[in-house]
Amino acid sequence: MRDPYTVLGVAKTATESEIKSAFRKLAKKYHPDANADDPSAASRFNEANQAYEILGDKEKREKFDNGEIDAEGKPKFQGFGGFGGGAGAGGNPFGQTRGTGGGFDFRNGGAEFGEGIFSDFFDQAFGGRKAGRAGGGFSSARNGATKGEDINATLRVRLEDVVSDEKVEAVFPTGKRLAIRLPEGVEDGQVIRLRGQGQPAPVAGGQPGDALVTIQFVDHARFSVEGRDLVAEQTVELEDAVLGGRITIDTLEGRVATKIQPWTNTGKTLRLKGKGLTRKDGGRGDILVSLVVSLPASPDPDLVALMQKHRDTRG
Repeated sequence: MRDPYTVLGVAKTATESEIKSAFRKLAKKYHPDANADDPSAASRFNEANQAYEILGDKEKREKFDNGEIDAEGKPKFQGFGGFGGGAGAGGNPFGQTRGTGGGFDFRNGGAEFGEGIFSDFFDQAFGGRKAGRAGGGFSSARNGATKGEDINATLRVRLEDVVSDEKVEAVFPTGKRLAIRLPEGVEDGQVIRLRGQGQPAPVAGGQPGDALVTIQFVDHARFSVEGRDLVAEQTVELEDAVLGGRITIDTLEGRVATKIQPWTNTGKTLRLKGKGLTRKDGGRGDILVSLVVSLPASPDPDLVALMQKHRDTRG
């Protein structure tokens, strides 16, 4: 795969938010559901998702930047430094195996090229020449690397599903159905990769493809989402606003009662801690309720008279 920074079109100094924003734009642009007539879109979508799996994870990004893993997240080959004492700076990569002369001993016998670990290495790499050894060499490597196609689905989830422990079902165009549990801190637009759940490998020995599930939050009738917090408005009767009292507020998991102070004005915000969406650290965001003072549905003669008296007193 190409360099993940190149795939997402960001600099190596890009912030986490810049990387996330770049990925979301590409995921939206190349999502297979929106590009049914473009066979290359699925490939571009998968490439962007693979790049984000590296750069969107702090630990993996650091390892990639340090050259410890490649663009697919696989460890890079480190050479033969671990054999026989290591190469050292500018030394023999095979290390020193015996005696004081250094270097590798090519004589027959023992664990050397005749029957040892290097014989196994070269035998596997160049075709499996030992009698009775089948399926080795580049043929085996090629078959092992052949992977089945990935499958894609968009999963529309309610905010209630995000905070629930219940599984939700993703349905793929192939007809396959998978029940999955949403991860903590799942975000709108996030792509969840289910390894090995895609199409079977086209050849024996290959790996099946993956299932890629794009999460899409369904608009909520009451709440809007701001990060991991939920925002809503709540009307308050004039009597409660003036005198204080208890009001009932809807949450994703039922109704809760809370107090408001006397003389509460429109614009006052109540915070219900731990009632928002899940976070990756296992915690929860909050619900922020903006209060709006409401007059009675029909005119109240006593209230009108009181307000008139108040106005007259002020002159």
